[in-house]
Amino acid sequence: MPQKQRNRELVLLLFALVVAGASIVLVQLATKGSVQPTFLVLAGVLAALTIALHIVLRFRAPDADPFVVPIATLLTGLGIAEIYRIDIHWVDVGEVTAGWGETSMRQVAWAAISLVATIVLVIALRNYRVLFRYTYIFGLAGLLLLLLPFVPGLGSDANADVWVSIAGIFSFQPGELAKICLAIFFAGYLVRTRESLVSAGHRFLGMTWPRARELGPLLVLWLLSLGIIVLQRDLGTGLLIFGMFVAMLYVATGKTSWVVIGLVLAGGGAFLASRVLPYVGHRFNNWLNAFDPQVINQPNGSYQLVQGIFGLGQGGLIGTGLGQGRPYITPLAQSDYILPSLGEELGLVGVFAILALYMVFVSRGLRIGLTGQDDFGKLLATGLAFTIALQVFIMVGGVTRIIPLTGLTTPFLAAGGSSLIANWLIVGVLLRISDAVRRVPRVVIG
Repeated sequence: MPQKQRNRELVLLLFALVVAGASIVLVQLATKGSVQPTFLVLAGVLAALTIALHIVLRFRAPDADPFVVPIATLLTGLGIAEIYRIDIHWVDVGEVTAGWGETSMRQVAWAAISLVATIVLVIALRNYRVLFRYTYIFGLAGLLLLLLPFVPGLGSDANADVWVSIAGIFSFQPGELAKICLAIFFAGYLVRTRESLVSAGHRFLGMTWPRARELGPLLVLWLLSLGIIVLQRDLGTGLLIFGMFVAMLYVATGKTSWVVIGLVLAGGGAFLASRVLPYVGHRFNNWLNAFDPQVINQPNGSYQLVQGIFGLGQGGLIGTGLGQGRPYITPLAQSDYILPSLGEELGLVGVFAILALYMVFVSRGLRIGLTGQDDFGKLLATGLAFTIALQVFIMVGGVTRIIPLTGLTTPFLAAGGSSLIANWLIVGVLLRISDAVRRVPRVVIG
């Protein structure tokens, strides 16, 4: 029988590769006036790896979801094109050395590693349910990864203890991998303890509220998140991990009261942190008084936030065009502010298209979870999909001044190997779960 899902994936994948390649060509024509083949060859290597992943799926996971890989490919390609555009400016002014000194070159290398890791995961992880056996090992691994930046000689960032450097050459953010380990741990833990969590409680305001002794896991995760915010000075990761647990807890129990309690704890923790921790207080001040001249010009002020908003305003409805804007004016335009950079050159229409891609990606992940055949797969797929959604909301909300800015990265788009590898591994896990969900047992007669 023809593999309809894989054929659909191939068509969408070719479309994504064409759009990503055309974006790079447009950047080159707008900034250099001609097509430069070197970077296109490197992009072609990524395209070949993506097609290789598609071929592997045809043989090892033929019933996997056909939308996940094309969406991740398109987002990664757009991110590389915009990072490449920003690098061209810094190379021209002499701030960056051409070649490996360019962020875009390193991003291409990280994308290649991410695709290879996803291929290995799809081949090696034949049955995702085996992860359930190692629930507590993954939990321990997640905690160790979060604590890794505190190991003497490994921490490499003075602003937040979230980066690890090995021999001063290779650096990564272990918190990105920790969120996957903790998602596996949360799913396995909630499957084992769900009976006690859904037990009858007190009825109030139209909701069933848990008993006091059932609040233990949520309070422990709340304290862990506060510990990340206090010790690592990483507001984003703390909110992300706590939000992921609350979402998975709601899916496991079906009690809206858990969400209400989680929101109250998160709001209370954020308010307390803004009053006690100076760096969180600065972020709230930058958010509330972004356009105050004194706030803009002070150290760690709102200059970056304001420049990003001006860049989005400059883009207007249809943008300035790829390669024709000035996104490099905003600090960290290729990482923390990659979305405003794309918004300036693609406009409001382009930003809506990117957000629509994220929406479809998350909806497919949630669909995989809701149609799952076992509780562990349902919780894991839902938790991973919600993690992407929450991360996008936190980043988009931060750069558009809806919420205070945090230190997270925009999935697939932003520069950074740790985030890219972690998000592509999430793609691999979702592919494996969706293949198991869709697969129909075949009976051989004769």
